[in-house]
Amino acid sequence: MSRVPAQLRTSLAALVLLIGAGGGAIYVDEAATREAKQNAYIQAVAADPEVSDAIRIAMVMASFYESSNRHIGTPYVDKLGKGQPLTVCNGLTGPDVVAGRFYSAAECYRLEKRRYVYYEVAAKRLLTYWGSYDPFQQATFLDFLHNKGEGNFGTSTMLRKANAGDWAGACRENPRWNKGTVKGVSTVLPGLQLRGDANGEICTDWRLK
Repeated sequence: MSRVPAQLRTSLAALVLLIGAGGGAIYVDEAATREAKQNAYIQAVAADPEVSDAIRIAMVMASFYESSNRHIGTPYVDKLGKGQPLTVCNGLTGPDVVAGRFYSAAECYRLEKRRYVYYEVAAKRLLTYWGSYDPFQQATFLDFLHNKGEGNFGTSTMLRKANAGDWAGACRENPRWNKGTVKGVSTVLPGLQLRGDANGEICTDWRLK
């Protein structure tokens, strides 16, 4: 049984169809796929010629993980995040997030795209075999950088295994990153467990090429 939630499978299938990529390895309900293709965020990601397929996939993944594919335009406090950061769009934090301001879907995409371009630059620098990975594999590394940060990635067993040529072992590290800090205590969080399990499967089994 797949560990990738049905809604995420549907969104990724819609993206693959919109960008005209090959594959066909993702089976979802056709009616659901049509609905997902109408999602404005997925359309924006698919239509941008300036980003790689890996970035497109990673951004759609984050849209599901962070907001269940619903655009969030008003900043909120992430009470489960480290330091409870002010957050908006699909998990954006930092100086770009201003309390009380409304962020349109287009502005969210612009801010998120800028960050994912940076993640890709970092991934290419850190991962010895980056160019040999399928876009789905690359996307899981980008999602890790978005969710856990470059510092955690740079010291991770995931990176060490990947650069030793053990890409399958690197993929299997994803489910281990399932903890967050709750009231000062490291705790397994269901959302992070779901993200890790799904990314582990996507990294190991899914292919676009």
